[in-house]
Amino acid sequence: MLKSQSVYRVDAPGKVTGETFYAGDITPENLLHGKVLFSNQPHARMLSMDTTAAEAVPGVVAILTAKDVPVNEYGLIFPDQPVLVGLNSSNPHANVSRWEGDQVAIVIAESETAAAKARSLIQIEWEPLPIVGSMDEALKDEVIIQPWHGSNVLKKYQIRKGDMGAGWAEADVILEGTYHLPYQEHAFLQPEAGVGTIDDKGRVTVEIGGQWAHEDREQVAHSLGLPEEEVRIIYPAIGGAFGGKEDMSLQIVLGLAAKRLHERGINRPVRIIWTREESIFGHHKRHQATVYTKWGATKEGKITAVSATVHMDSGAYAYTSTKVLGNFHLMVTGPYEIPHAHIDSYAITTNNVPGGAFRGFGGPQGAFAAETQMNKLAEALGLSPVEIRLKNVLREGSLLTVQTPPPPGISMAEVVERCAQEAGWSVNGEQSPIASLQSSFNSIQSLPANPNALRKGRGIACSFKNVGFSFGAPESCEATIELHGKADIERVVLRHAGADVGQGAHTAFRQMVAAAVGVDVSLVELDMSDTASSGNSGSTSASRMTWMAGNSIRGAAEAALTAWTNEDRPAIGHHKYVPPGTEPYAAETGICMPNFSYGYVAEAVELTVDIETGHIHIEKVVCANDVGKAINPTLIEGQIEGAVVQAHGYTVMENLQVKDGRIQNPLLSQYLIPGIKDVPEIVQSVIMEVPDPIGPWGARGMAEMPFLPLAPAIVAAVHDATGVWFDEIPLTPARVVAKLQEVRTHS
Repeated sequence: MLKSQSVYRVDAPGKVTGETFYAGDITPENLLHGKVLFSNQPHARMLSMDTTAAEAVPGVVAILTAKDVPVNEYGLIFPDQPVLVGLNSSNPHANVSRWEGDQVAIVIAESETAAAKARSLIQIEWEPLPIVGSMDEALKDEVIIQPWHGSNVLKKYQIRKGDMGAGWAEADVILEGTYHLPYQEHAFLQPEAGVGTIDDKGRVTVEIGGQWAHEDREQVAHSLGLPEEEVRIIYPAIGGAFGGKEDMSLQIVLGLAAKRLHERGINRPVRIIWTREESIFGHHKRHQATVYTKWGATKEGKITAVSATVHMDSGAYAYTSTKVLGNFHLMVTGPYEIPHAHIDSYAITTNNVPGGAFRGFGGPQGAFAAETQMNKLAEALGLSPVEIRLKNVLREGSLLTVQTPPPPGISMAEVVERCAQEAGWSVNGEQSPIASLQSSFNSIQSLPANPNALRKGRGIACSFKNVGFSFGAPESCEATIELHGKADIERVVLRHAGADVGQGAHTAFRQMVAAAVGVDVSLVELDMSDTASSGNSGSTSASRMTWMAGNSIRGAAEAALTAWTNEDRPAIGHHKYVPPGTEPYAAETGICMPNFSYGYVAEAVELTVDIETGHIHIEKVVCANDVGKAINPTLIEGQIEGAVVQAHGYTVMENLQVKDGRIQNPLLSQYLIPGIKDVPEIVQSVIMEVPDPIGPWGARGMAEMPFLPLAPAIVAAVHDATGVWFDEIPLTPARVVAKLQEVRTHS
């Protein structure tokens, strides 16, 4: 039996004392230093490259370019991106930079200073090509960014359910909306860093922060033209990821550096550490998107029909855009039963920064449109936003827009009801008073707010999110457990590749091993995230790791205990867990079984708006999250609070600017994320435990769920305070003031 227990994180002592090594801390003897040269060209063809002056810099050991990459391509979905853009490459498309963050050379030197100086002396001649900087322009297909694809529409999905004519005819109210969703920068604690070397068995070895060690190994091996067993990936401590370390950054080039130096008789490790500016410049973002949608409902509040068109900017390369679009496509209609649906969703190639995995994986964008439409319908019909949701949410036996039921264990209604109850918001719309400010609200720290300009409001929203890979993607997770001792089990070792990116996964693993074997948690040791010692765990993404790892751990523990009973010493059990299968969208109708598990969440917000300055101060967020089984409640609270703060930044502050394919504000001084004075005063974590029938001990994934509904809940609360709807985020002070003035002018 697994007890809910808030044990200390296994990695806490080392991180608190500074003894834990992150990738950028690894400093082996005889270390060389590397620098990446970016193309700085959103769309241009390389005509020539001259490295002569760079090579003459004292201390330079090697400069690697496109001609040095054995198989110059990579990509999680398909290999559409060169490792290095340049000439004389194995890849016929590698001479064109399609994104300013394309890498073109790796400089390796005795010091960072020498490497940086040499990098600045590399001379490149470019032929400018037309820059496609908007989705509207890309859809014209006048300039095809990826010639092999033949169109700038990277992917399209569609859903056709029911009879739209009948659905609109049944509606008493029809509301249309156009919603614009922004980029978001991951801004993880540790920028990308790593060390490449050759280990004692001759393997190309890369120590780096990532989210899927075996996928990293596969991509490095492919690009280097090596068998996978000749490549090793090790994850040291990882300073955050949020999807931003799911795709390649330095993995391949570090492996390339180690391989090419070794071939030259130089057996020295190479370390590359990106600056924050290089990190913002060089990795993907949350996708910007536009949603055009129309919803119909009866006067009683039952949804009759939904249509939507999604345009999602995938940037120059695919990354995980096709998969993100799949989630977006499913979630743009919300966690509701909708009898008639017509949805078209497009991932569109541009010369902008690539979009990729980011906490929620298309869900936040979809939830923003769906939940804002629901709140507008509630207002139009004179219904409580809680009541209208309870009339429409998915329940046991409900059909999704893809015409199949969600897996058993649907708790959406219970979660909405609990959130409303905790927030003092009844089903019929009666509300307790909004909490008074716990501290003074100064829009500008040195200037007290005008009390007559402060407006209070509250809002609510809900969402659901897949647990695990979706739409037919292969899914499995492996674990190995060793039991050591004589008459009694004295020591337990778990070997598992699952990455802990700061969320506490390894602590939960340890607790689950102890429960599965029947020992105290103090006896459990971890050998983690090393492809040389563990099987493939899959990615730490899709809210899947606790769910998948837990099932693999239970299977491995059972096998190990059987071996122990048979008096094998040490007793070793290995298990590869494979969950129920999922299905891709049917091309014409979208019919499929998209996911094997879901998490459910609802959030209520109380805030104050200063209508003179446009500043928004959030007093309280109530987050009700069904986690299935709370393995470690303190870690869950940390995940809820972290997601709320990150979603708060997405909604109110973070404002990445991209123009003509170029990021305009690649510094943290220009890209504001929430500080301690900006975050909500109170985040009330409401942990619910409705067991997932096939989750380990009933557990569900939950890391992404609290992010999804916060933006529409904040927008609803701002509307409650001001009477104005905002269909675009972030709600920066300038945008809020401009919109309020516009409404006043036209009213």
